[in-house]
Amino acid sequence: MELQPAVNNIFIQLTDSITRLSEEQYARPCKNLTNNTIGQHVRHIIELFQCLDKGYATGTVDYEKRKRDTDIENDKSFACDLLHQIFQNLNKPNKELLLAATYDDHSTEPVIISTNYYREIAYNLEHTIHHMALMRVGISEVSDIVLSEDFGVASSTIKHRRQCAQ
Repeated sequence: MELQPAVNNIFIQLTDSITRLSEEQYARPCKNLTNNTIGQHVRHIIELFQCLDKGYATGTVDYEKRKRDTDIENDKSFACDLLHQIFQNLNKPNKELLLAATYDDHSTEPVIISTNYYREIAYNLEHTIHHMALMRVGISEVSDIVLSEDFGVASSTIKHRRQCAQ
């Protein structure tokens, strides 16, 4: 699958940043993230990929049915292990899926949208990069870790920056 190297690159960046934080920094509320933690952002990323894996098996992806597992938020080693497991399980054949979602807080019945496995991996990849951009802000608040220039930056932006620099 052509998306797998991109996911691998992003997960390596994410895992590297997590391992460089202390447990306390990982779970510390960040003022600049409205008191959310780095761990909460990592949990959110992981749980969306877990929902996709479950949806692959059932045929329907529902990101709203996340577990919200606080162990992921508070245990960075556990989170890194889950990221590794997710990556190992991504290499499945593409197939048609349904996406179930409610898009307002008054709906009780989900909207059902046709999608496919590779499209949802792409969505999760972009979603991960977005959360990494937020995590960059939190990491700079709780630590002195220097992140790469590309941490939390979309590949299209990286390519655009390179073109502008030439």
